[in-house]
Amino acid sequence: MSKIIAVAGATGNIGTRVVRALGQQGATVRALVRASTKAEARTELERLGAEVVSVDMNNAAALSAALEGSESVVSTLSGLRDVIVDTQSKLLDAAVAAGVPRFIASDFACDFTRLDDGENRNFDLRREFNQRLDKAPIAGTSIFNGGFADMLLSGQGPFFDISNRRVQYWESPDQAMDFTTMNDVAHYTALAALDPSAPRALRIAGDVVSARDMAALATEISGVEFSLFRLGTADELARKIRDARAADPESENQVFPVFQQMQYMHNMFSGRAKMLHLDNARYPSMQWTTLRDLLASNAALKGLSAR
Repeated sequence: MSKIIAVAGATGNIGTRVVRALGQQGATVRALVRASTKAEARTELERLGAEVVSVDMNNAAALSAALEGSESVVSTLSGLRDVIVDTQSKLLDAAVAAGVPRFIASDFACDFTRLDDGENRNFDLRREFNQRLDKAPIAGTSIFNGGFADMLLSGQGPFFDISNRRVQYWESPDQAMDFTTMNDVAHYTALAALDPSAPRALRIAGDVVSARDMAALATEISGVEFSLFRLGTADELARKIRDARAADPESENQVFPVFQQMQYMHNMFSGRAKMLHLDNARYPSMQWTTLRDLLASNAALKGLSAR
């Protein structure tokens, strides 16, 4: 009989990928969704082979019943304090009540264990929840994957400016940074969820590259010279973060406001969140997607030489 893995936040970007990856590993997936979840989202989860279960996170008894028999609970919940701390704590309590052996927290980020309070608002919330997880009578696991490599070419970061044929950076072009694609994160998470001896923290990176590496790879793959463009120092970025936060108090109620995006950049370009070791080899079946792989599949980049 296959292991049952419960996934909370199953309709999200990472959650759906985790559901798919677990199914590929032969697990029985119990996808927890809200009653208000749209029919098409439920249908997609069912298409992936998941058992879709509607849950009310405020109903402790019903939530615990939904988790009974699970080998692991994987949380891919996303949001602010009401979700990351409050709702995730309710999920944790229900997992403990149901006797679930393992809880994988919704961390999936840079190694925020190396950061101080105040350096990243969203990481502060995750660190607060992890303090609760450490005290709970359940085995906890956090997966740290650096930045999502998929976002390097999405315009959601300052890295690639394809139209101007340059790679932008803060502080130093030689600062090494960790990146992992969302699919690789999901695959590794599935393996960890099925691993009864998974440790408290797992650190992974599909690739470790600097801005200089990015420019060299973009030049090689596109056939067009990519230059490096310095946006400023890490201290200047820190000042921009403080100014942006002070100028828009309402942004505190947004999950990914401008100041939060800049905090991620500061954590990476300052080297503060750089992982000191990687657990890539724990699961030998993993095949990692490198930055070269990602750039080679980008149509806009490959089309530059034809212009």
